[in-house]
Parts: sequence; C-alpha cells; structure tokens
Amino acid sequence: MGALAVSYAGDGGHIDSYYAATANAAPLRRALTGANDTDICIIGAGYSGLSAGLDLAEKGHKVTIVEGARVGWGASGRNGGQIINGLNASLSTIKKRYGQDTAKFVATNVQDGGEIIRQRIAKYDIDCDLRQGNVFAAITDKHMAELEARKSLWAAYGIDNQELLDRETLKTYVNSEFYAGGLVDHSGGHMHPLNLALGEAAAFEKNGGTICEMSPVISVDTASARPLVRTVQGEISCRTLIICGNAYLGNVVEALTSRVMPVSTQVLATEPLGEKLARSLIPGEACIEDVRYILDYYRLSADNRLIFGGGSVYGGSDPVDIEAKLRRNLVKVFPQLAEVKVDYAWSGNFALSFSRMPQIGRLGTNIYFAHGYSGHGVTASHLFGRILSEAVDGDLSRFDVFAGIGWVPFPGGRKLAVPYSVLGSWWYGLRDRLGV
Repeated sequence: MGALAVSYAGDGGHIDSYYAATANAAPLRRALTGANDTDICIIGAGYSGLSAGLDLAEKGHKVTIVEGARVGWGASGRNGGQIINGLNASLSTIKKRYGQDTAKFVATNVQDGGEIIRQRIAKYDIDCDLRQGNVFAAITDKHMAELEARKSLWAAYGIDNQELLDRETLKTYVNSEFYAGGLVDHSGGHMHPLNLALGEAAAFEKNGGTICEMSPVISVDTASARPLVRTVQGEISCRTLIICGNAYLGNVVEALTSRVMPVSTQVLATEPLGEKLARSLIPGEACIEDVRYILDYYRLSADNRLIFGGGSVYGGSDPVDIEAKLRRNLVKVFPQLAEVKVDYAWSGNFALSFSRMPQIGRLGTNIYFAHGYSGHGVTASHLFGRILSEAVDGDLSRFDVFAGIGWVPFPGGRKLAVPYSVLGSWWYGLRDRLGV
C-alpha cells in the first residue's frame, strides 16, 4: 500500500512536520480496491469528513470515508492547532453583508465547533494536548479599537466569555513589547491537530465506520441515482455522497472547482525551549494570533517548543525557504529568539472563498459538500461536518440557512483569482503597516 503513488500527495505519507514526528500510533488502513457499495460515502478524512462521518456512524449509518493519502494528511494535520471561535468573515461583516437575522443565526453557532472538539476529546479519551484560551493581539491602536468593537458585538449576541487586555495585562498571556493590547477568549484553546484527527478516525472506526486510505479519487459520477466514486484502484457506489476534499479536491468535481482557491500557509517548530524560557515568553497556556490581514499565530507545544505560523501564498505553492519567511516575524515578537534553532518547518493549503464565508450545499438531491473555511477551519470544519450529518439524517434546519447564504465567484474566475487576491493582500497589508 505504501508504494502506491498519489498524484497530489507524493507517496501519501504525512509531511515532515513536528506533528507527524510526535503523532500517536495509528494503523495503516487498506486502499479501496475493486467494486464496493455503502450507504454513505465521504471523500476526505480531514476534520470535515471525520466530523460528519463520526456523527453519522454514531447514529448507526453505514459510512465509508475515502482518503487519498493518510488520515489528516492535509490541513487537518498541519494547521496551527488553534481552537478559534468564529468564521473568517467577522460577525460585523456578516451583519453588514447579510443582515441582522443571519448574523444572529451565525452567532448562535460559532462556538459549536470548539464544543464538538472538546466533547469528542472527552468522550473518546483522545490524547492531543488540549489546552484552554486564545488571545487576539493588537499591534496598533486601530487594532485595539477593532477588538473593543468585537467584544461589544459578540456580547450583544449573548457571547460574554471575552475579556479586553491592556498592554500590561496582555503580558500575562504573551510577554512581548510588540503589542498594544489584546482580547482573550476564555472559550478558545489549542491542541495537537494531527492527533485530534487520528483520534477522531479511531472513534469513527470504533462506531463501525470504514476508512480507505491511499485511495485518491480520480472521478465522481454525479449524474447517476447512486453516486459513483472512482479511485486509482477501485470504486464505490453509495446512496448519499459527502464531498470534503477542501483545498485538495482539485478538479475531481467540476462544479466545485471554481468556488475556492488553495492558499498555503507556513508553520515552524523551534527546538525545545525549556520550561523557564518558554514561560517567560508565554506565561499562561493560551495560544495567540494577531489581528492583521496576513497574521501571525503561535503557541507552545506540550514539550515547550514555540510553534509559529503565518504568511500566505495564493494558489497554494510552497515558499522556497519557509524558515526564512517566518523567522523575521518571529523575532519581531520575541527578539530573544533571534538565534533559536528551528527543528521543523512545513507548509500546507487551506481553501479560500472569495467572501471568506464557508460554503455548504448540495449537488442534486443526494450529494453534499462543505469547504472554504478560509483559514478558520479547525472549529468551522467540525461545525459544518455536524451540519452535514444533520442534513443527511433529515434535519435541514441549519444546513438550509448556511446553504442559502450563497457564494461569490472570484472576479475574473480562476485565471485572475491569484493576482486579484495578491493585490488585495498587498492593499490590506499596507493598511495594517500604516495603522489605518
């Protein structure tokens, strides 16, 4: 199985990251071969597919997940590990764009993803270094004003677990002179993302689900009454199909190709810093991200490494030198780490939607999909995975609202999506630097 070539994923093994190096033991699962049949087939064993699949398996459905590489190979096993409440599109943006009713509906759901994660960790005893709290850090007075407005708006929707931090109080969470203040969300948190995915996969199988790894999908027949998924070595027909390929779906389902654009983000892990140095940088357990358009995000690992991420490459390509790309910003936050050794540096893609809103919908009557979390996928994927499971099980109440929001194509289509997005990021990055 390990020798099977996977077009987009090399040999299908996890990339050389800190997460892969510290992953819990997991079985090598068989590839899909020959002709198969199932009630529900899910494409993708990342958070979305695992979230939907586990819910459905718990309800007694016969579910098969088809994964092109290993479980958690994509963004689900490479991300910053931060449990951040909310979507990429802020509640204020959603209110302006879609109206008060939609904003109120979204507000009642944005904390569900984090709760699903915590419930599953507790229920299935998933060992993934779960810790509490996340901090949004402001660099300028304008950023601080944005955080004050955020807290007020969220409180107006009944979400009151956030606390503003002045410059000095922020240092009890992140001890850096780089910031003007911040906002802590006590209901946020962080964990080892690959171990979460592996634990959810084991829970899915414990409930009777089947996962076929190393089975890249080459085509999907969406016209038949029973959708047919073809892989390199086999095929599987199903009553209901759920598509969760996200940034790595490629052109397999033409109707979804132009809806999102792959964007890469980069992460590094330093050498172990030791307890004293680590706690002098981040005294508490919270993770941190700043509020710029192109942001930095970081946290301490269980063995006191600094895991630091940031940057974006539109179109999904990897930078030539990931460490060099990230080290400059790391040293701005923590100058005392100028000479720190970096043990791991890696890159991975997320799926960006033009509106920065996740997309959920249906092709025909029995093919469902969710994607486009736009960099906020840890919690949103768990929420949307659950909403997919509800829809397949007959409850369309949340599905119909989110599906009804619709989607906006990138101006100029796929041909101009990358240059348009680069121009936009340059403009917003300039505004961040100027503090306007």
